[in-house]
Amino acid sequence: MNARTEPAEAEPDAIARPPLLREFLLVAGLFLVYKLGRQLATGHTADAFHNAHRVWDLERTLHLPHETAVQSALLRGDGFVHLANTYYATVHFPATLAFLVWLYLRRPAHYVWARRVLAVVTSAALVLPFAFPLAPPRMLTGTGLVDTARIYGPSVYGPPSSDHLSNQFAAMPSLHFGWALMVAIGLIAATRSPWRRLWLLHPVITLLVIVGTANHYWLDAIVATAMLGIALAVVPPPKRTSSTAGRGARRLAPKEPVLVGAGR
Repeated sequence: MNARTEPAEAEPDAIARPPLLREFLLVAGLFLVYKLGRQLATGHTADAFHNAHRVWDLERTLHLPHETAVQSALLRGDGFVHLANTYYATVHFPATLAFLVWLYLRRPAHYVWARRVLAVVTSAALVLPFAFPLAPPRMLTGTGLVDTARIYGPSVYGPPSSDHLSNQFAAMPSLHFGWALMVAIGLIAATRSPWRRLWLLHPVITLLVIVGTANHYWLDAIVATAMLGIALAVVPPPKRTSSTAGRGARRLAPKEPVLVGAGR
């Protein structure tokens, strides 16, 4: 009898990373399409201001908190408002890119899932500026809000009449908030640290920043959340395996070895 032992079943292979060059082109293309798509939706200034007043009135009807309350808290010190403007200008793209790079290197299955979700949300966000152009609250008069970036700096926008690099009348949805929320959800799903829910601070801070700097309404974030929820429902999550569960996943009991030839 041959008493040589073999495992009863091989461990599942780790999820292979997608080709790096292809993923670089996909992610870069996604950002480029979004920027160019927003540019194509320019030229609806009158509708954008009309819709802005409608959104402002709807928020008051729904008894949502006043954006002025958040901005007043920031304006208590120049340091706070400058930090908020800096956060708005510098964290959005780098944080999302770092999130995707980390997932690509450490959690390939979660990377593919997150990239698909972000692609769905971003693609859907291209439609709204055509259907519902919206001026940001910093442009509305009679609200008590000020353009904190223009007054205190730094600012990523120039005067709307001469700013040809961005569409400032595409406030809804807020991809600043939608992407930040996906970063938090993705990291919570891909890791098993008991502190992982602290990643939710990123979208919370982002929400306070975009509202306090008068770049977005509460409803912009609410719409972005709804769109992200639909994308998460449509895009299937990665299957939970030993290679995707992260550290601290439930350990399976080792299987008994099979004696090859024992039954002969």
